[in-house]
Amino acid sequence: MSTPRQRSHDGCWTCKAKRRKCDRVRPACLACNQRGVACEGYGVRLRWGSGIASRGRYTGAGEPVEAAIPFREKGRRRDRLRERRREGTGRLSEDTSGVSPLMGDGFGEVLDGAPRTSQSGSTPDSTVSPSWCPEFPTDEERLFYQFLSSGIHTLHSTAVNDAGNLLEPRLPGLCQKSKALYIICVAFQSSISRDMRPRFFEFFDAALNQFRLELSRSVTRLEDETLTAGLILCSIGLVHGLPWTMHLHGMYRILQTQGLDVCRDQQPPFRTHLLEVMGVMDLPTFAIGRQNPSLGFWRAYCTIRQKQSADNDGVEVMSGIPRSLIDIFSRIGEGGATEEDFWNWPGCRGNLLQHQLWEAYRMAGILTVRHGQLHEGLPKASPQIYGNALIPETDILVPRILSCLDAICRASVEPEGRDSLILNAVHYPVFVAGLQSKVINSDPALKNVVRRCFFLRRDHSEIGADGNLLLELLEECWQNPAGDTDVHALARSRGVELGLH
Repeated sequence: MSTPRQRSHDGCWTCKAKRRKCDRVRPACLACNQRGVACEGYGVRLRWGSGIASRGRYTGAGEPVEAAIPFREKGRRRDRLRERRREGTGRLSEDTSGVSPLMGDGFGEVLDGAPRTSQSGSTPDSTVSPSWCPEFPTDEERLFYQFLSSGIHTLHSTAVNDAGNLLEPRLPGLCQKSKALYIICVAFQSSISRDMRPRFFEFFDAALNQFRLELSRSVTRLEDETLTAGLILCSIGLVHGLPWTMHLHGMYRILQTQGLDVCRDQQPPFRTHLLEVMGVMDLPTFAIGRQNPSLGFWRAYCTIRQKQSADNDGVEVMSGIPRSLIDIFSRIGEGGATEEDFWNWPGCRGNLLQHQLWEAYRMAGILTVRHGQLHEGLPKASPQIYGNALIPETDILVPRILSCLDAICRASVEPEGRDSLILNAVHYPVFVAGLQSKVINSDPALKNVVRRCFFLRRDHSEIGADGNLLLELLEECWQNPAGDTDVHALARSRGVELGLH
């Protein structure tokens, strides 16, 4: 039974609002400073006894003083909205014409003028106020625009201007069709915006409720906008350690009713992209503390590709990994992937940083098969000899993985690497290497590389919750000299479900 919070009656205004104990340190209390929130102080506030005035000259004022009366433009609100629409330069794209706004009077205006991706894949500078943005935008409008201009880049692992990112140009139109998708984007952005994190759970609760409502209406057909909403909702969960695999199972049941055995070349490219993202999220060894079993989605529905297809050996945008390498990861466990499969993987065309990343993933796959720490029930095996090829020992593979990741980290901070999103993909190999406690503890330099990878990714992408939690799990594993800590049980004991995507 939890101890009830002790409400502060003479503390600062922030602690009063949160109903928590205040140490009453002036000018700003230490409790607020430790939580990273602004202390509102102890000054006397004048306000109406029953809220904000609704009539008379003080309408809209929070305090009964002249200075608190908000400025009001002349004219009816409806007429002002019409004039603003007339002056706006943004227009709905063809795929969103005729769709009514879903989020109130301002929602349609936000999406009308939302930044569009050009053919080169570039987006407007996020530091410039767009013509569609109101002079005083609401928090939701501001967060949605920030998500379109920057936050969306945390969802894939290639490059900012990658033409293969099919979501970015379609997102405003999809949000016109799905209220859940819009509020989920707002919730995601609030979770990575330092000034809006206190409101994250408010947006997240609204997003959950709206998504469940839309999912309940998708009995026979899971539309692209609802599927996109569910996948971004999963991204919020795996980044912050919140339960997320149950959303995959819920969407999978609906997809099964409408039929998933459609040939790849008969599906629109964007639909194929969404199914691939779902397959990557479901990979058996890419979750820590998994609360629901893997569906085997990639192995069942994403491995059948035309051999002559250009994307057969291409890179999957969310993970930043070639599809042919993901095929091997999808077979770990019941699918029968072996160390030799990873060792003999022929590679894929890409830039220098991508080759470093893929080499780290390939060797991490060998360790995953060999030690089985990320897949419960996977039998352990010693290094295998195939013909004349001896697959290296673990104490050789771990430094090789970390040397590749160290090169990626160093290159990512250079000016040439500012448009690269490859740091979004380093969690899997660095975590697999970090699990080899005996090797890591034997060399402090290796331990420093592991920590630097997590710290640099946090600073680069503004997403630090999952990196902090993963590093805490590794730090606890390193305290066990035997190296046999069950990382899944450790995560469950903390009540977190994390992803390594």
